[in-house]
Amino acid sequence: MRRACIDIGSNTTRLLVADVAGGGLVEVHQERAFTRLGRAVARDGGFPAGKLDELGQVVAAQLERARQLGATDVRCVATACVRHASNADELVSHVRARCGGLDVEVLSEQDEARLAFAGAARTLNRASGGPLAVLDVGGGSCELAVGTAPDRVSWWRSVRLGSGELTDACVRSDPPSAGELAALRTRASAALVGLAPPRVALALAVGGGATSVRQLAGPRLDAAAIAAALSVLTAAPAAEVAARLGLDLERVKLLPAGLVILGAFSTLLGAPLQISAGGLREGALLEGA
Repeated sequence: MRRACIDIGSNTTRLLVADVAGGGLVEVHQERAFTRLGRAVARDGGFPAGKLDELGQVVAAQLERARQLGATDVRCVATACVRHASNADELVSHVRARCGGLDVEVLSEQDEARLAFAGAARTLNRASGGPLAVLDVGGGSCELAVGTAPDRVSWWRSVRLGSGELTDACVRSDPPSAGELAALRTRASAALVGLAPPRVALALAVGGGATSVRQLAGPRLDAAAIAAALSVLTAAPAAEVAARLGLDLERVKLLPAGLVILGAFSTLLGAPLQISAGGLREGALLEGA
């Protein structure tokens, strides 16, 4: 069956279309739009009318694209920024009205962690060799789940720490200054105080920032790889780095915070992070398949 997932996140709204069968999937199409909903919520507590209109247009276009590609089932989910907004119901109603009755499922923290774990574990092309950790770095929150493949989560936590929120709080310079990087690290470390995940054999990172980091640092993120990637990002303005690496400008602006978050979780887990091929959207499409 050809299915689609529209994922309304704090930084981006993303579409994944895939053929799903036999407990696996084959990607047909992906696209994203930087809607930065988390920034709107941080300023006002809720989404202004203009941002709702913008989101409605983006979701409608992605829904149309999914249907053009033959998706017979479209699932729309929303994560931290909608979960914490004062007018989340208004966003859900607006999208439903704009998109012909499309339902928006506002995921709980636990569901977000569970789907990210399932999407990463079920697309992993090798055995983990023991307990598996999946870290989903979003724009407004991070979900960390530990369990066993393909979808059994035994421990999870959600942290109010995201690349968009952290960037907006700490970064004013382009590129970020040494002092701003230090502020990013301080806030990221403070957010993880008290977390005590089980020991794991393998740790995977998912999310838009993690995927883009692959172009900077490769598929394995240890302290040296993260430091090297940060050196690239802080050596020149974001527009120059984006043009040279073929990355979206908005993503490059968010990557320093994303890398700092990845580094903080790697330290917490005591293991390097591997970039995963799947995540929340894959988990949403595979659920029930």
